[in-house]
Amino acid sequence: MAKKAKKINVNFSDSGASNDQLYVIDENNNVISVVNATTNNVVSTIPVGHQPVSLNGNPNNNRIYVTNGGSQTVSVIDGATNTVIAIIPVGIQPAGVGINPYINRIYISNRGSNTVSVIDGLTNTVISTISVETYPTDINVHPYINRIYVTNEFRNTVSVIDGLTNTVISTISVESQPSGIGINSATNRIYISNRGSNTVSVIDAITNNVMAIIPVGNQPTSIEVNSANNQIYVTHETENTISVIDGLTNIVVATVPVTSPMANIDEDLSLE
Repeated sequence: MAKKAKKINVNFSDSGASNDQLYVIDENNNVISVVNATTNNVVSTIPVGHQPVSLNGNPNNNRIYVTNGGSQTVSVIDGATNTVIAIIPVGIQPAGVGINPYINRIYISNRGSNTVSVIDGLTNTVISTISVETYPTDINVHPYINRIYVTNEFRNTVSVIDGLTNTVISTISVESQPSGIGINSATNRIYISNRGSNTVSVIDAITNNVMAIIPVGNQPTSIEVNSANNQIYVTHETENTISVIDGLTNIVVATVPVTSPMANIDEDLSLE
C-alpha cells in the first residue's frame, strides 16, 4: 500500500481557510508537503513521524491525519496553521486512515498487529482497538450507515465494523490480495481492488454479499468513486492506466493512460 506520494484535497471552506491545499506524503524525508493547488507551489513542509504511509482529512474540524508506519503513531495536522497538534500512539505498522466526519471518529488499520485503532477526533485519543484478520491494509467508512470496511490482504477478506459498537459484524471473502476500498454511499456499493487476481469485487453494503467480480488491469491498487456519475476509478501498480468502471453495469467502460503506474487518481482525473 505504501506509495512514494499521496495527496488529498481537504475542503476547509466552512472554517474560512483555503480549500485548495494539497497534502503530499514524502516518505523518504518523513514530511508532508503542502501544495497550493492553484499555483502548484509548495507553501509549507510539515515534519511527521517515521515512514508516513497514508493520510486523510476531516473537513468538519479542519484536521489531517497521517499514519507513520515506522513510528507506530498518527500525526494530527491543523489545516489552518499546517502544524502538528498531536501525535497519537496506535498499533504496529499503521497504514490506512478512514474518517466518519459526522461522529468525529478516525479509524486506523494496523498491518503489523491485525487491528483497527478508533480515535476520538475531539480528544485525539484511542478509544477502542478492534481485532480484524491478517494484514489489514486499507480502510474506508460508509458514514450514512456507520460502517467501516477493512481489507485483510493476507486472508483475502474484508472486515465490516459497526461504528456504533466498534465490533466486527461481518467478514466477507473476496479475491486474492484485497488492497484498496472505494465506497459509493448513494448506491450502497463497496468496491475492493484485488491486487493478486486483477479484479474488483463489488459488495452490497446492505447484505454484505459480493454481487459482482470485475476483471481490470494488472495489480489494481488505489480505487476511488465518483458518486455524481456512478463511476469507479482503479489504478494499477504495474501499468500506466486507470480502469473506469460503470457502477450501473459493473463493466469497464474506459482505460485511461496516465503518467505513472503509481499515479494518484486525483492527479489524472477530475472527480469533481
